[in-house]
Amino acid sequence: MNSGTEIKNALIKEVKFRLIQESVPRIEKCLTQLSEAEVWLRPNQETVSVGNLILHLCGNVRQWILSGIGKAPDYRKRQEEFDTSGPIEKAALLNDLEILMVEVSELLDQLKQEDLIEIHQVQGFEYSGVGILLHVVEHFSYHVGQITYFVKSRKNIDMGYYSGVDLDVTD
Repeated sequence: MNSGTEIKNALIKEVKFRLIQESVPRIEKCLTQLSEAEVWLRPNQETVSVGNLILHLCGNVRQWILSGIGKAPDYRKRQEEFDTSGPIEKAALLNDLEILMVEVSELLDQLKQEDLIEIHQVQGFEYSGVGILLHVVEHFSYHVGQITYFVKSRKNIDMGYYSGVDLDVTD
C-alpha cells in the first residue's frame, strides 16, 4: 500500500469515528435527557433549538459530503433548518441522522485519493475533499457541543462522555 492510500484510509477512518462513533451517540445520549417539548425549546429569539441543530447537521453533512464530494443533487434549503419549530419526534430526528450516516459511510468507503484532492463546489465555495471532510467534522463537533451545553445547563447533569476513562494519563 502506498503512503497516499494509507493517509486516505487513516483520514476516512478518523472522519467515520468522529462523526458516527463519537458524535451521533452523544446526540442520542443528549436526546434521552430531553422531553419532546424541550427538543424544540428556543431559549430566546436568537437561539435555535436542539431540534433545529439536528436538522442543520443533517443538512450540512448531506450538502457538503453527499452532494459536495459525492455529486448527489443538492436540494438543501438551509434556512428551513432554522425556521422549523417542530414538533418532529426525537425518534424521527435520530432515525434521519442514522440513515444519513449510513449513506455517508458508504460514500466514504468508495472515495479515491483523487476525490480528496479534487476541488468541489459547495455553497458557492471551492474546497478540496480533505477541506470538506475537515469542515464537516469541525462543524458537527461544534454543534454537538452546543447540544451538550443545552442539556447540561437545562438538566444540571454531567453527560459522562468520558466516564471510566482516566483523562489525566500522560504516558
